[in-house]
Formats: sequence, structure tokens, C-alpha cells
Amino acid sequence: MTRRLSIPVTAVFFAALLFGFTRPVAAHHSFAVFDMTAQKSIDGTVKKVDWTNPHVWVWVDVPTASGSETYGFEGMSPNFLARRGWSRTTLQTGMKVTVQFRPLKDGKPGGMLVSAKLPSGLLLTGGGAQQGQ
Repeated sequence: MTRRLSIPVTAVFFAALLFGFTRPVAAHHSFAVFDMTAQKSIDGTVKKVDWTNPHVWVWVDVPTASGSETYGFEGMSPNFLARRGWSRTTLQTGMKVTVQFRPLKDGKPGGMLVSAKLPSGLLLTGGGAQQGQ
């Protein structure tokens, strides 16, 4: 004789399964590490760009009194940025940039990339590239 699960037990199982898959996704998209009430700006030189999933990372060397400090900025996904005109070669090592960002709550150098402005006036944002501003 085979035993079948009752509908409530099956529903609980599938609800738990669904919760188990959606919880990591929600954690992945958490902005808890960034101070979303503040916005800062730095001037520096692009050190490296990691055009990778799930998020692009931009590393910028910022001059200090004792040399330089490297800031790390988390951007949107390559797919998101590509649909707005970015490519893996939009920011190049050695480019001068002014970066607007939401700082990390722990005070470390870096945060969430809001925009990057090049000396030419090109403004790179999550919404695409714009001249001027």
C-alpha cells in the first residue's frame, strides 16, 4: 500500500521549498551595507574594472597625502548596464573619473556606484551615458 501526502503537507513542503530559493535572492540584493541616505564624491584614476556577474566592480585609486587609497565600487549587472549603452571597455584602466557613490556603512573606502564622470564630460550612470551635466 502506498501512502500519499495530504494536501496541507504538500502545500507546506512547496512553500518551504519556494522560501528556500527566494531567500538567497533577497539577501543578494540587499542594500544593507550601503548608507542610502548619504552620497559622496571622489576624484581618482580607474585601476581596474571587473565586468562580471552578478555585479560590475570598479576599482579607483584616489590620491591621499601619503600616496593613494583604492576604493571599490559595486555597480549594476553587465546586462543592465549593456542595455543602457555601457560595454566592458567603457571605463578603461588609467582613465580619470569623478565618482558619485553611496558609502559603505562600515567606513571602508568604496560603496555603491551612482555615477562616473569622465574629463570629456561624459556622465556614466545606471541609466546610461549622457554628455555634459
